[in-house]
Amino acid sequence: MSIAPSALPEPSAHPVDPLTGTLGGATGSYEKRLEDLAGVYADAGAFDAACAAQPGRIVYRVEDVRPAAAAGDLIFGTTHMEPGRIGREFFVTRGHIHARANRPETYYGEAGRGVMLLESPEGQTRILEIAPKVIVYVPPLWIHRSVNVGDTALVMSFCYPSDSGQDYDVIGRSGGMAVRIVASDDAGGPGWKSVTNESYRPRNTDEIAAIYATQD
Repeated sequence: MSIAPSALPEPSAHPVDPLTGTLGGATGSYEKRLEDLAGVYADAGAFDAACAAQPGRIVYRVEDVRPAAAAGDLIFGTTHMEPGRIGREFFVTRGHIHARANRPETYYGEAGRGVMLLESPEGQTRILEIAPKVIVYVPPLWIHRSVNVGDTALVMSFCYPSDSGQDYDVIGRSGGMAVRIVASDDAGGPGWKSVTNESYRPRNTDEIAAIYATQD
């Protein structure tokens, strides 16, 4: 069905502050505090101590614009992640796969240093560094989580189809992602490394099939 010119949505421009992640004209926002990430980190004692020492500490903040929920439009916004660690493990986002799993996403580095930790339904891992002026493409069907591996805020812009949705529980159901990103003391290295997540439980055949079924 065609749309009459008078009914077309209005174009818009949205400046991004690369230091604060503030998005001009944002229509929504939310924050994740450290206590919201219970169960994410390996060192439960260090997590409890950090929550007690700094109650309400913000780990990351998201601002976005959602013009329309229907297929064919886009959601875009910014993520501002604080630097920090729980034990040797860097601050992370909750991570997700799209509820319609065949929807992709892009991330553009505005400031700071981070990595995008990606995992296939079958448990294959990919790790991509993100920095200013670097675009990371997250293909359909990949679970993904952002990690701030620097000592300053990691700021990224993102964009994904408006009908994607998010499944945040896909990571928790497997005891986390297959690897964790921790600090490394290797001289001359990037300052981080991946280690096996001892709590990880690979998805069984039915769970993998259920993810592939969420495509349309």
